[in-house]
Amino acid sequence: MKAYVVIFSIATVVCAILTPIVRKLALRLGAFSPPSDRNVHSQPIPRLGGVAILIAFLAAVGAMFLVSGPSWVAQTIQEEWRKFLALLLGGGAMCLLGVRDDTKGVRALYKLAVHVLAAVLAYGLGFRIDAISIPFVGELSMGVFALPVTVVWIVGVINAINLIDGLDGLAAGIVFCAGLTNLVVAYITGQIFVAAMMSALLGSVLGFLFYNFNPARIFMGDSGSYFLGYVLGTMSVAGSAQKASTAVSLLVPIIALGVPIFDTLFAILRRFLERRPIFSPDRGHIHHRLLDMGITHRRAVLILYGVSVVFTVAAIAVSLDRSWAAGVAILVASVVMLGFVRFVGYFDYLHTRARQRARLRSRHAEILRFLLPELPALFAAAETEAEVWKVMQALVQRGQLRFAELLPKGAQPTAITRWSNEEGLDPIGHELVRATYPIGREDLARAELRFGWHSDYGDVSPQSEVLLQVIVDLVEATLRRVGSEFAPVAPTAPQPSQPDKEAAPAAAENRASVA
Repeated sequence: MKAYVVIFSIATVVCAILTPIVRKLALRLGAFSPPSDRNVHSQPIPRLGGVAILIAFLAAVGAMFLVSGPSWVAQTIQEEWRKFLALLLGGGAMCLLGVRDDTKGVRALYKLAVHVLAAVLAYGLGFRIDAISIPFVGELSMGVFALPVTVVWIVGVINAINLIDGLDGLAAGIVFCAGLTNLVVAYITGQIFVAAMMSALLGSVLGFLFYNFNPARIFMGDSGSYFLGYVLGTMSVAGSAQKASTAVSLLVPIIALGVPIFDTLFAILRRFLERRPIFSPDRGHIHHRLLDMGITHRRAVLILYGVSVVFTVAAIAVSLDRSWAAGVAILVASVVMLGFVRFVGYFDYLHTRARQRARLRSRHAEILRFLLPELPALFAAAETEAEVWKVMQALVQRGQLRFAELLPKGAQPTAITRWSNEEGLDPIGHELVRATYPIGREDLARAELRFGWHSDYGDVSPQSEVLLQVIVDLVEATLRRVGSEFAPVAPTAPQPSQPDKEAAPAAAENRASVA
């Protein structure tokens, strides 16, 4: 235990010292995150914090080889040199890829290719999902699917951490909780290598959080999120060769990484339903949803920290290999997840998006769209006010409106004229919606037109709004032409300004000089 504390302390101190230096370097290289619609900060913030995290991680692990006397941690790392090499090469490649992306930008396809190559390297050097032990079910052997399952898992964790990195200190805090789960499970099951790596990771993240928590002075950037995701993804399956233990089951890291995995799955579903590329950015992530609800930046981070702590405890309980503990942990995690989904309104968001897409071609808007080209000729043929009202009655009938009303401008509720459509009664019981428009400019209107119809969505779509406004403009022009009392008041002509008496002689003198 003492060795783990030493590793943790070294990583914390080194990262706390290096982060300000890396911050200055990022400013010189122009690697900073500018304010944008997706970002929540209002001024440019330097990134590349992942460089400090990587160096602190390697420094803490390397220190074990420099201590005087025999070190069982150092001996274990030497025995597991293949896995450490995978962390060194794969983690370094992830950090370098992130540095390039933070400074110059890298296409999504190229980033994915590097992620896959790093995952294949990890598989070749010992990080494999050969079997999954599932509570209440038993052991599931991967067989020939070990490689693709391992690659999908590691690449998925890398991108999950990257996607959740949207608020000050959020990704670092969630990684800390997930790493703490791995450390506790490794300590309980005697996995020295995993415990040592997690101690170094936790210390590096804590040292970085001193500068990354709200208000952040530096971001970890893709260099940090890729590296942390790679280490978590590989170390969570480091002991998968011990098939008899549920501690190596993917259920434990899945629960521990519940927040980023949940956010990633919903991001994929959201972009699929919106017919956008899966890797396209947006503002639909969990942290964005919390901010849109009016929750402050820091409070949103603390809420997600709290959810991650619950998942951490649940994951540790599952790893204890007791049926009752696993059952209670899974139940608690499920209740928390469902409650959180309900709280942020994720399904309401998807439902709203579906409604917005459907309203682009709503039945009412389509009827008005096909009727509109005929209306100018009908109104042009009207020579009196009564003939205008006949056109309005035809509009109500053919437009399948429930009614239209002519109302006096002001607060009087009584309609002057009403055109009803008995065939517009809705047997299904759809909600009756109304839309009111002044005839003419708001300050000059003498009357208003109100339309009512049964809507599938309970509100007026933007398309219907525009079409009805065009119809009201046609009515206004016709009422002006026939001289109706309901036509808007004619605007008063602006009075010519009187010339300044003192300036008049000067102006006349100027004209004379020009002549």
